[in-house]
Amino acid sequence: MPTENTLYQTIFDTVRKVPYGNVASYGQIARLIGSPRSARVVGWALRTLPDGTDVPWQRVINSSGMISIENMDVPKEQQVAQLRAEGIVIEERERNFFVDMEKYQWQP
Repeated sequence: MPTENTLYQTIFDTVRKVPYGNVASYGQIARLIGSPRSARVVGWALRTLPDGTDVPWQRVINSSGMISIENMDVPKEQQVAQLRAEGIVIEERERNFFVDMEKYQWQP
């Protein structure tokens, strides 16, 4: 069983592969690392990243396309702004933000 450090590093390495202008879901990253039931762990790992990281954490959203960040240190609007800067169209519905997964989801 990998340690938390090596598991988190594997998650970070996989997230780095998500191309500019694309998104992936937490569950998709979990499947790609060979741990399909670990979507929440992906979220936990991304929350540990320091400011200025080279891991494009903003490209990971939930499977319905909703930006569901729960890190109180990073508001949803920051993730929205970073994705929009990459050319990703984001729709706001009832104070929630959504990405069209059919159009923007990474297909490795």
